[in-house]
Amino acid sequence: MTDYVVYNVFTDTQFEGNPLAVIPDATKLNEDDLQKIAKQFNYSETVFVYPPKDPKNTVNLRIFTQTKELSFAGHPIIGTIIALSDLGYPDDMNLETEIANIPVSVTSGEVKSASFTINKTPNFIENVDYAEIAKCLSLLPNNIITKNHSPHIVSLGIPFIIVELIDLYALAKIGMNMEAYIELNRRHRPRFSDRLPTYAYVRTETGFQARAFDPLSNLVEDPASGNAAAALGGLISTLEKKPIQITLAQGLEMGRPSRIDISTTMQDDKVTSITISGAAIKVMQGQLAV
Repeated sequence: MTDYVVYNVFTDTQFEGNPLAVIPDATKLNEDDLQKIAKQFNYSETVFVYPPKDPKNTVNLRIFTQTKELSFAGHPIIGTIIALSDLGYPDDMNLETEIANIPVSVTSGEVKSASFTINKTPNFIENVDYAEIAKCLSLLPNNIITKNHSPHIVSLGIPFIIVELIDLYALAKIGMNMEAYIELNRRHRPRFSDRLPTYAYVRTETGFQARAFDPLSNLVEDPASGNAAAALGGLISTLEKKPIQITLAQGLEMGRPSRIDISTTMQDDKVTSITISGAAIKVMQGQLAV
C-alpha cells in the first residue's frame, strides 16, 4: 500500500483551485504503473516523489499528466512542497526536476503558501495571426488586443499562445473551435512539444484574469496554470522593460477560483528570473492498493 494526498493548489479554500495528487514516497511503485496511476486520478497532474539523485537536494520529482510525463509544471511544484512541508519536511527545499534544480520555500500561516523561482529567460518563439487565434477561440477578431503585443508563443518548457482580450466578457464567452485549433497546431506547434495550449488574459483593475485551454490533451481547460502564468509574467515584464509584481486570477469561469502571484527580475532589459507564489490546502488522503 502506498500513501497519497490530494491538495487544491493556488487557493486557500477547499474544493477550489487546481487539484493535485501527490505520492510522497513512490519508491515502491512499479515504473509501468506511474502513467496508469496519473490517469486514474484524472487530474491535470500527479506528482511522484523520490529520494534525490544528488544528496545536496531534498527530493526528486516526477510529474505526470493523464497522458505523459512533464519535465516541469508550476502548480505541481507549489502543491508538492506544501504537501511535503505538512509531512515534516523543512520549509526551504531544493527540488530536482528534469529541467533544473529548483529552490523553493514555504510560508506558514492559517493556510500555507509557497514560492519557487525559475532562473530562466522565456523563449519567445513566434507571433500568431490574431484572426486565426480568434477563430480558434470562437471570438471576433476585434475581441483581441494587439496594441500591447500580437498573440505570441512563449515557452518556459511548455509553449503557450498568449493572447490579450478586450474584456472579461470576451474571456467568459470563449468556446474552442476544434477544427481551427487542430489546424493552428499543425502550422505553429513547436517541434519540441506535442501540443500548443492557449493562455488568454485580460487586464483588470486588480491585476490580471486568465483562462488556459489545452483541448488536444485530456484536459480542455485548466483552473490554474503556474507554467503559463510564469510565461505571461515574463512576457509582460519584457514588454514593460521593468520588473513586475502582479496578481493573476484564473478558474473563475470553471467555478474553481485560483490566485497566482508573479514577480520578475531583469537585467539589461531581459528577464533573469520569474517567481511564482500561491497557497495550497489538503482535501483528501488515502492509500493506493498497489
